[in-house]
Amino acid sequence: MNDFFKDFFHHFELPFTNPVLVFSLILFIILFVPILFRRINVPGIIGLIISGIIIGPLGFNVLEKNSAVDLFSTIGLLYIMFMAGLELELNEFKRVRNQSVVFGFFTFFIPLIIGFPICYYLLGYELNASLLITSMFATHTLVAYPIISKLGIAKNRVVAVTVGGTIITDTIVLILLAVIMGNSQGKLNPEFWIILGSTLVAFTFIMFAVIPKITRWFFKKLESEKHAHYVFVLSVVFFSAFLAELSGLEPIIGAFIAGLALNQLIPQSSPLMNRIEFIGNSIFIPFFLISVGMLIDVRVIFSGPATLLIGLVLTLSALLSKWLAAFITQKIYKYSRMQRQLIFGLSSARVAATLAIILVGYNAGILDKNILNIAIIIILITTIFSSVITEKAAKQILLADNASDESQVQQPLQEHMLLPIANLMNIEKLIEFALLIKQHKSVNPVTVLSVVPNNTQAEANLIEARKRLEEFKAHGAATETSINTVATIDYNPSSAIGRISKEIMADIIILGWPKKANILERLIGEKIYAIVNSVDKNFFVCSLDAPLINQKRIVVITTPKAELEYGFETWLHKVVKLSKELSIPLVHFGSKITHEAIREVTQRNKLHATFSFNTFDDWENFHLLADYIKADDLLILVSARKKSLSYVHHFDHIPNRIDKRLMNNDIIVVYPQQFNHRNNETEIALSETLLTNYEK
Repeated sequence: MNDFFKDFFHHFELPFTNPVLVFSLILFIILFVPILFRRINVPGIIGLIISGIIIGPLGFNVLEKNSAVDLFSTIGLLYIMFMAGLELELNEFKRVRNQSVVFGFFTFFIPLIIGFPICYYLLGYELNASLLITSMFATHTLVAYPIISKLGIAKNRVVAVTVGGTIITDTIVLILLAVIMGNSQGKLNPEFWIILGSTLVAFTFIMFAVIPKITRWFFKKLESEKHAHYVFVLSVVFFSAFLAELSGLEPIIGAFIAGLALNQLIPQSSPLMNRIEFIGNSIFIPFFLISVGMLIDVRVIFSGPATLLIGLVLTLSALLSKWLAAFITQKIYKYSRMQRQLIFGLSSARVAATLAIILVGYNAGILDKNILNIAIIIILITTIFSSVITEKAAKQILLADNASDESQVQQPLQEHMLLPIANLMNIEKLIEFALLIKQHKSVNPVTVLSVVPNNTQAEANLIEARKRLEEFKAHGAATETSINTVATIDYNPSSAIGRISKEIMADIIILGWPKKANILERLIGEKIYAIVNSVDKNFFVCSLDAPLINQKRIVVITTPKAELEYGFETWLHKVVKLSKELSIPLVHFGSKITHEAIREVTQRNKLHATFSFNTFDDWENFHLLADYIKADDLLILVSARKKSLSYVHHFDHIPNRIDKRLMNNDIIVVYPQQFNHRNNETEIALSETLLTNYEK
């Protein structure tokens, strides 16, 4: 009995060594601590860091900082940087890249200008030590990034500016670290610069030229193996981090570059993206935050007034330098006060690169133990400060954006999509397309409809259809989107689609083209015409064969007067959203008036679409467009029903005019809704007035 109790209490000796007990404790902290801290209006991130302080070896020594903790901590840090690159809106980033460069310049040089005189002249450190400490001022870690990601403002333009500035300043700092170390070891010679430059060039080539091609090939070959996609992505992240380390950079730079390289291949609304965010936010990133706390020794604060005073002075100087960088950037580009605070909050925390710089300098004998302790003070204060400021600013921006959205005439928040499926084997790509263009704020599910012919086998076929439809709910569950399934009996499929679309008040109907032998039958069939003409909804009729991530551009072709249709803004919103999800540009062929209408809608609704415009009006020679369309373009034809405002009789025969060179392109034909049926007579009168003004 004594042996039993001895073994029992042995498991609870400090520090815990039983791996099951250790992992259980970590999971309970990740689960309960953020909830408790949010109850007292404190960011959950701070709770995780404080928990690390309490249970760490420098606290109550509940857990030791061993290789397992270091492994999970490294994974979490790389995950944060990878997600920052992956969630970056590339089109928006390209639009603000100059702003990122300017902010990166200020957030690097202002800390250098403020910090170097303090370290060199006031504190009396030698040149290399002063440069290392000042570099610690310049760098920052996106510890607070999970806050803005969770609040859904990761695509705000100042977030793109800050992330871009972060990678610029951290890259410069870490290259500077390599230079300082080379100088301290007397190796700063031409050979050093040749090796550093060549490895950086090789790393960049591999990441942006080789990795995307391999990823496209892998996703295409193993399209059905969804779990393998996640493992592959994780492998790319760590391989990229290792390559960056070989190139003389920190692994965090490699993880961020991996996010940028895979950005276009992982749509934001895809199941793969949902898995990446779920696992990262649930396990790896919280583990990293706990491990940060385990590094912090609060006893340093009370070790002596000199250390505490110097730590506070350097911390205030570091925060002041980042605030000045955010303030100057705000004034140059006329950001709001809330946006300035968000930039300041995101760029305030020092963790990863700071630790890298200080530990490298300490191990090389350039920095003493006092600076190591001071660095801990800076990490503690700036991390807490960054989390509080970022959450407050992010919530204010979110409230302002929601108020702005309510003042704009936009798509209804209760949008409902209907997917009538003729062939259940071809449903996956249509569901993927629907999830990519679906409004995230809409509470309605995506409804998948199967119409069973009303014959002697109707009941048996209905039961079979319902069973098979249930299998596809997993597609929506993977992206946290509800999928509703409906199986019904009707003599006429178009009648059933019309009836169900009215019952659920669908806004958009997505159809697949019949798979026939030739291009005409594949694109347009009599059943499709019957459905489109009998139901006045926004139709997206899709012929999708290749994975959407393989597309390089979206080519939109519109008939004259397309902007006069009631559904104009709806399909435009969806096309722009698809462009953002796939991070590919939009090319428009149509009239100048339509282009101006597109520009007005995108600017009014702040869609930030990257449209390039080409005038085209020779519909009798539609085949001429084949010269401008590439093999990897997604072709979207905006057609119209007969007697509609933008109807052009030449479009009745567009399938006949499709050039052979376009037969392998994925094609979507859009039929916009003509009238607002809640006020049909008013809408008709308004449409006639618009048409009269247009002709004048």
